Amino acid sequence: MIGLLTVLGLVVGATTEVVLRDALHHQVDNELTEASRRAQYTFGYDPGPPGNRQGRPAGSPRPGGGGGPAPGQPEDTVMVLLGARSDGGVVKEQDATFTREFETLPADALAVLAAVPRDGASHNRHLGDEFGDYRLTATAMSDGSVVVTGLPLAEANRTMLLVAGVVGGVLLLMLVAAGAAGAVIIRRTLRPLDRVAATASRVSELTLTRGVPELTDRVPEADTDPRTEVGQVGAALNRMLDHVGNALEARHASEMQVRQFVADASHELRTPLAAIRGYAELSRRSRTPVPDEVAHVLRRVESEAQRMTTLVEDLLLLARLDAGRPLAHEPVDLTALVVDAVSDAHAAGPRHDWRLDLPAEPVTVTGDAARLHQVLANLLANARTHTPEGTTVTVGVARDDGHAVLRVTDAGPGIPPDLLPHVFERFARGDSSRSRAAGSTGLGLAIVAAVVAAHRGEVTVDSGPGRTAFAVRLPAPAPSA
Repeated sequence: MIGLLTVLGLVVGATTEVVLRDALHHQVDNELTEASRRAQYTFGYDPGPPGNRQGRPAGSPRPGGGGGPAPGQPEDTVMVLLGARSDGGVVKEQDATFTREFETLPADALAVLAAVPRDGASHNRHLGDEFGDYRLTATAMSDGSVVVTGLPLAEANRTMLLVAGVVGGVLLLMLVAAGAAGAVIIRRTLRPLDRVAATASRVSELTLTRGVPELTDRVPEADTDPRTEVGQVGAALNRMLDHVGNALEARHASEMQVRQFVADASHELRTPLAAIRGYAELSRRSRTPVPDEVAHVLRRVESEAQRMTTLVEDLLLLARLDAGRPLAHEPVDLTALVVDAVSDAHAAGPRHDWRLDLPAEPVTVTGDAARLHQVLANLLANARTHTPEGTTVTVGVARDDGHAVLRVTDAGPGIPPDLLPHVFERFARGDSSRSRAAGSTGLGLAIVAAVVAAHRGEVTVDSGPGRTAFAVRLPAPAPSA
């Protein structure tokens, strides 16, 4: 708005200056015509009747002429006769006697006057710093002489500068006033839009990916008037929030039903699975000899029952974590936990090269020791299962900026790039590049992610050919003195 007003003000100011300049020059030209007639009379020429305008041939010389300026000639008028005889100069008034006489012009000013076109028209010329700008006209006489007459433009220039200053000052004040008033009006008009934006900002800061969705923020009723553009935006935002809130509530209800079903099914399956395993083991311990074929079948039944029991326990643990079941909060020595877990992993996979990278001081966190042991056991089982025998697996613990960092790094073939973003999802399984030597439920890393999130930590993975590193960051208080 300010830019547009500035352009409009400049256009109006420039137009005013142009029109004023033409008007002032026209006024000077009228005065210059009369001054030229008086100059011709002064130098002894007959200017002819008053209708004899500039550009017409002047009359013949008349008797007399010369001397001082003709009566009525304004002060600072230039009157110069150029030709066989030279005369004239600048009209000056003597303060003591109030008489007027000529002041001789310098040579450079006379050179400028001699160069004025002899067409009877008016021309602007600069006669030096002493005299300034003049409006000049040159009239050819019948004997070949030239009478050059000029009036100063100082007054016209001062008038134009004064008008330019006034217009510029008024324009500046107008722009300041328009800017202040426009800022107040626009801010007041857009205040409802600020409230709409504040509502959208609060909604954007909500955590809607987990937990019970609470999308209660709405645009105030006063800012939803459909007769205004801002009101239409506010009403549309409220409708959108209603739809999103309903969708989130439906999604949460569906998730809770699925989680409850998984928890109930897992809990109910534990008893029949335990019975199947018990009966299979009891059958193998019968005093009556069991045929080898039947014994093999019973061993397979017991093995699959054990595998299904593990799957049910994992699903039940995930369901409890999703439901927000509280975990134990007690000091846990991660260093000792790592030593025990690596010892167990060495017993389960003696053909792998297990290495420890432990700090000089123990690293302690607050959490559930059993669940953290399960996190480490799952990571080590993942490394043992998905890498060939002889692979080096390094387990390290360190303290970093208020966090305890647990790293499990193996030198295996790596995780395929297309699988890497999904390794912590449930039932995610690797392809042949990380083939399993034993069965897997596909829930190990999902349990790792859920347990770490329940401890307010994070787990990340970085994998490439020849190196796969899992890093678990857990909040850890600073060690006491």
